[in-house]
Amino acid sequence: MELDASLSWLALALTPGLASRLSGRLLEEFGSPEEVFRAPLPRLERCRLPAAVAQAVFKKLAFKRAEKELASIRGIENCRLVSRNDPEYPRTLLQIYDPPVLLYVRGDVQVLNQPSISIVGTRRPTLYGTQMAERLGREIAARGVVVVSGMARGIDAIAHQGAMVVNGRAIGVLGTGVNVCYPKENKKLYEKVLERGAIISEFPLGTHPAPENFPIRNRIVAGMPLGVVVVEGAQYSGSLITARLAMEFGREVFGVPGNVTQPVSFAPNQLIRQGAKLVTNGEDVIEDLPTPVRAALVKAEKPEAEQRNLLLAASLNSSEKKIYELLNSDEAVHIDDIVERSGLNSSEVLATLFDLEMKGIVRQMPGKQFNKVLL
Repeated sequence: MELDASLSWLALALTPGLASRLSGRLLEEFGSPEEVFRAPLPRLERCRLPAAVAQAVFKKLAFKRAEKELASIRGIENCRLVSRNDPEYPRTLLQIYDPPVLLYVRGDVQVLNQPSISIVGTRRPTLYGTQMAERLGREIAARGVVVVSGMARGIDAIAHQGAMVVNGRAIGVLGTGVNVCYPKENKKLYEKVLERGAIISEFPLGTHPAPENFPIRNRIVAGMPLGVVVVEGAQYSGSLITARLAMEFGREVFGVPGNVTQPVSFAPNQLIRQGAKLVTNGEDVIEDLPTPVRAALVKAEKPEAEQRNLLLAASLNSSEKKIYELLNSDEAVHIDDIVERSGLNSSEVLATLFDLEMKGIVRQMPGKQFNKVLL
């Protein structure tokens, strides 16, 4: 959609009180935003709009704001609007009951209609959840499936990081404007996702994070992909709400089983009890995708576990092997313990750990603690 032709669409999206469902009702009635704004007031009122909203549409109150918004969009590199009528608009979103009227898109719009899977979960993952989110993001993206998330801290961001490790494709769905990176620590990830996919939002530019925005955002995270994977989430978490929305939309729902004594395991374990597919790796997700989608995916090139371990062993020097063998994937080990048990001095240990991190087989956790990355 050319920016100059999008003023009516943008005005419709920016009209106060006119949420996506009401906008959809008007578009069904009048056929296009232009016809909506040409309609006489009595006809608008017959569409069961609140009186103030009907007046705002009739008086075209949002057009001045829309003009300013268009000028701002022109100033943002690789940013555009995609309306429901555009071929680039995600076809899957048109199947849900209240698709956004308009999407702000930064990055590659072509990625919006490629096969995708959402990976969601808690903002405070356990070490196990961190490992599984990174592994799933990596393995799913390696097969050519786009990884979708809300780009929140925790599981969302970690899944995207996994996708970036294998130069995979990704879509970040924001609860802010597309020019607002939230949380700020995801800035580098935001830039990587822009390079490898797209950042999208239905919120106007400059919209800052507000609690009410994220449930609205979650229906896109649930409705755009072919399925949703829940890694960790508490009983009343947003990830559980997203999964239930996905069920309503007819999407596949997957759960990564968790420790029943951990509160963050409630969401995936509950979903599995209710019929979600239990998954332990990316291939468990891939095999449930529609046959035409699976046939078009990149073939898995994953050596057997024994082969992987042999290749890994051959690539490490003696110091790296010694330190790598002191670590495990289930529990992080503090730097002081590594120094004591390795017999190396602290400078050697730090340098070796850095090299192992660069090879992608060790991860540093908060508090100078380290653990193996699941391969």
